[in-house]
Amino acid sequence: QVQLVESGGGLVQPGGSLRLSCAASGFALDNYAISWFRQAPGKAREGVSCISNNGGSTTAADSVKARFTISRDNAKNTVYLQMNSLKPEDTAVYFCARNKYQSCLWWMSSSRYDYWGQGTQVTVSS
Repeated sequence: QVQLVESGGGLVQPGGSLRLSCAASGFALDNYAISWFRQAPGKAREGVSCISNNGGSTTAADSVKARFTISRDNAKNTVYLQMNSLKPEDTAVYFCARNKYQSCLWWMSSSRYDYWGQGTQVTVSS
């Protein structure tokens, strides 16, 4: 069955870095775009970044564009989110999700996703 499993979250000080991983199984990862979303306590879920099926196109929310980098290794069935210069406002549960399509067009729309991981907690605090 299709599974997405996030890992790499934790507690980090402001200005620090983390790399999240999204391990995919049960389907051919190279057929799908993958996105990262996050949800902070009491807030709506928001899109963080998206990468197309072959990694040729990426996009990110303005709030993280200069600090976060999404990448993928289809041979390892894994998508990554490198997060640098972390801020307290980045604290959230981070989810990866499988886009129904190969591109990141309209990537922030939840209707484009059919499978979600369980999430990994990222806490940025001193």
